[in-house]
Amino acid sequence: MAHERLPSEPLRVALVTSSYNFIQDGVALTLNRLVAYLLSQGVAVKVFAPTAGKPAFAHAGEVIAVPSLPLPARPEYRLALGMAGFVKRQLLDFKPDIIHIAVPDLLGHAALTLAHKHGIPAVATYHTRYETYLKHYWYLAPLEGLLKAILRRFYGRCREVYVPSQSTRETLLADGLTDNFKPWPRGVDTARFSPTKRSAQWRSRHGIGETELVILHVSRLVREKRLDTLTAALNRLDFAHRVVIVGDGPDRAFAEGELPHAIFTGFLTGEELATAYASSDIFVFPSDSESFGNVTLEAMASGLPCVCADATGSRSLVVAGETGLLADASDAQGFADNLSLLANDAATRQRMGQAARARALTFSWDETMARMLGYYRALLAGAPS
Repeated sequence: MAHERLPSEPLRVALVTSSYNFIQDGVALTLNRLVAYLLSQGVAVKVFAPTAGKPAFAHAGEVIAVPSLPLPARPEYRLALGMAGFVKRQLLDFKPDIIHIAVPDLLGHAALTLAHKHGIPAVATYHTRYETYLKHYWYLAPLEGLLKAILRRFYGRCREVYVPSQSTRETLLADGLTDNFKPWPRGVDTARFSPTKRSAQWRSRHGIGETELVILHVSRLVREKRLDTLTAALNRLDFAHRVVIVGDGPDRAFAEGELPHAIFTGFLTGEELATAYASSDIFVFPSDSESFGNVTLEAMASGLPCVCADATGSRSLVVAGETGLLADASDAQGFADNLSLLANDAATRQRMGQAARARALTFSWDETMARMLGYYRALLAGAPS
């Protein structure tokens, strides 16, 4: 049975996720920010997740290592093989008031089953449109229907599911998922990501002239980020420009081969990343696998007009014609046309960049995290949240 918490006891949350500290992706960084916030509010939190020999960054909170293996063909990720007995005991000994599941993998399914068995409310956050990945791997594409059915059942068994954008909610409803959704948008540090971080020195260090136009892309370099569309679009441009690619991943060699004149910086974090955004002129991001798009919001906060996919996540951030432009994720010519329009119109770039910054200022991390804590408390109190 669920732990009956006394009024004087702190709220206790068990976070179950497949990505927390072994790779620096959007899911891990968002969950770390959530845990740090909950701890600052006096909430007791334990994280149950796969770990690696060397964490990718200093994580927040206590992590209980879940047995895992490197994911076949993508060893930078780890696959948890369900929930071992000793992990279940540690989770139940913690006596959580809520089990929060971040990924619907084998570990997530095991946690959901455990929650139902012991009467513990289980909630989930929706982070990634995994079904969109399959089309990029021919041997997995036939499984799309099965995966959607699994996702419908998994999320339908959760008490509440927190989605990052209205466009994601609409897509999930169209796929037949239960409407137990509540909005949980992301935030952005608008002090760190700011047009004021623009640096002539940074540009010079990368061999970029003061007046050269810089088109920036930031992501993990994997095919599901639509590197095919990105590279094809950039290779169709017929005006003077420089391309900067921030990130790394198993498909970096493909991107380097297609864009031999681009500047590849590898992964950047902190002030280096903020400077890269602000020192560029246009942001391009054709991925259609996002449920939100943290990098797009960071670019907007940095004052960049954004050329993005007309897909979940991006279409909830980019207001077409105001803060940027949208094109179909498979339409390389559409992306090239949008980039050309902005490249040839400095006034429009400036206007859209200012509007993007203004819109980004409405996305607060503090409000986002406080909203999640409010959802927890309302659920336990049996009140509408």
